Amino acid sequence: MKNEKALYRIILIVASIFLFTYCDYSTDYYDNTPPSPPENVKTYVGDNLVEITWAENHERDIAGYNIYFSFTYWGDYELIGNTGGNYYVDYDAKNGELYYYAVAAYDYDGNESELSYDEVYGVARPEGMNQAMYDYNLFPNNSGYDFSEFKVVPYNSNSDNASADIFFENYNGEFYFNVWDDTDIQDMGYTDSFLDIYYAPIDGWVPIAPDENVKYTKALIGHTYVIWTWDNHFAKVRVKAITGDRVVFDWAYQLLEGEPQLKTNRNSTVREKLSNTIIKK
Repeated sequence: MKNEKALYRIILIVASIFLFTYCDYSTDYYDNTPPSPPENVKTYVGDNLVEITWAENHERDIAGYNIYFSFTYWGDYELIGNTGGNYYVDYDAKNGELYYYAVAAYDYDGNESELSYDEVYGVARPEGMNQAMYDYNLFPNNSGYDFSEFKVVPYNSNSDNASADIFFENYNGEFYFNVWDDTDIQDMGYTDSFLDIYYAPIDGWVPIAPDENVKYTKALIGHTYVIWTWDNHFAKVRVKAITGDRVVFDWAYQLLEGEPQLKTNRNSTVREKLSNTIIKK
């Protein structure tokens, strides 16, 4: 019996020591180790907005993420918001302006990581939906589109103003997108949305054929096309519908010259001679 009482007292003493030690630890312990910087930061641009995504941190005590922006990669970054997930939308982004973004993780003790190391920027751009233009053979004044003006224009022009960046043609029952010799176009294939094409390609542009004065590619429903304009801007269109005399498309146009790829301005050998141009095919 005495041995049992002694053993019982020993157990109580050990339990008390453990209890007081744990209480002191839980009360006094403070984590001052910051999380690691988020990785794989990416941006996706829209009309007056930039979406930012990143890979979630692996630390278990992550409380959220702070999102920062700057006008230069090496400049001072300003806090613009925070979120508990790995997705944020900058609705204050202005079309045509370049913003650099960085993300920092913070934990429940208020420790914040360094800014993400990825060099990431976004340039919001305007877009339009359900735009129609017509066959240049039937409606020459409404057959082209000028992305810089956001409007339908004649396929050619004898004024000092540039003519259409792209124009539509029904040639013997087959439909085409045409561009002048100082502009490039490329069929990016079928897409579920024109948003599926994030960047303009580096190469693969449609060449101009001998004895032709335009470059052209077939216009197909559901396909997205990238246009590299004569004045060094990129645009994209996705065909939504085609009838005998018109095409309906969604479009986006990058206001910042040379973004995302640089292009040297080229002098046209055709635009200066535009009049009643006859297109050959």
